[in-house]
Amino acid sequence: MLILFLRERLAWIGFFAFIIVMINVLFSLDAGLEGISIWYMNISVLISFMIFLIWRYILEVRQLKDFLGNVESQLDDVHGKSMTLSPFQAAYLTKIEDVFYDKNTELNQAKVQLQEYSDELLAWVHEVKAPLTSINLMLDHVEDLTLRRKLETEWLRLHLLVDQQLHQTRLASIEKDNYMTEIELRTVVYKEIRAMQAWCIEKGIGFDVEALTVPVMTDGKWLAFIIRQILSNAIKYSPANSEVLIFTEVDATGAILLHIKDAGIGIRKEDLPRIFHKSYTGTAGRESAQSTGMGLYLAHNVAQKIGVRITVQSNVEEGSIFTLRFPLQNEYVKLTGR
Repeated sequence: MLILFLRERLAWIGFFAFIIVMINVLFSLDAGLEGISIWYMNISVLISFMIFLIWRYILEVRQLKDFLGNVESQLDDVHGKSMTLSPFQAAYLTKIEDVFYDKNTELNQAKVQLQEYSDELLAWVHEVKAPLTSINLMLDHVEDLTLRRKLETEWLRLHLLVDQQLHQTRLASIEKDNYMTEIELRTVVYKEIRAMQAWCIEKGIGFDVEALTVPVMTDGKWLAFIIRQILSNAIKYSPANSEVLIFTEVDATGAILLHIKDAGIGIRKEDLPRIFHKSYTGTAGRESAQSTGMGLYLAHNVAQKIGVRITVQSNVEEGSIFTLRFPLQNEYVKLTGR
């Protein structure tokens, strides 16, 4: 920045050099002045000029930082004619306004394109769900029981992927698409377990569901999506003929906790801090090539939007415990504003 400043002040420096040369020429013609006096004068003037340049540099940098510190308010002041600008600042401001206008236009175009893409993707997902429903009905006519169960399992996996994509597309507008109400956890949990029945039968996985009669204040549809992702992972990474335990408790603050415990392969300590990161598959996901890294990422994002906090405890070869903490009444009021 200093080099740029000096480059813009080349006219000053050139004029100063010209004046120094002229003064030295005139003084050299005066035989009464000693050479040492001329050198003292040159050094004094040069130091004074350098001090002047440094002072101007510090002053202009400070003014420029103040000027750009709050561009929006300054733009409003300028348009309101309540601010007096130097010609340099006015020219600089005009350039900033032009850049803002161009970037704002590009941003609006990108938003329109993103919305069009989102709408097209949402329409595609809804179109795909229709043949999926038809295929599910056709499976009832498959007489070979073993084949039917295998087809139902593969259909379920495909259905979960489409469902995941649907909720990912809707996530951007979740604030407009949630409805907080009091629901029973048992209703949501049992519905999701029944939906994965074919997969559970194939792997021989059972569920031990303890008392879930406690009501919670949340959005039932988005909560179901969160539980669906956690159950899907529990089934995917649990060994055959194992059991998933689901139970609730109340913590010291009075908040309701929903625990989902599996007997799966567990999560390594180095993977735990990043399991909710987008597209992070972890060690197990890379080894099995079954994970997309999107399920827990979406579940975590949705949970934050509806005030639910997800935590996880896990040890390798000992399984994992996912815990959902539901907001207290005062937290719910802050979340919804009601």
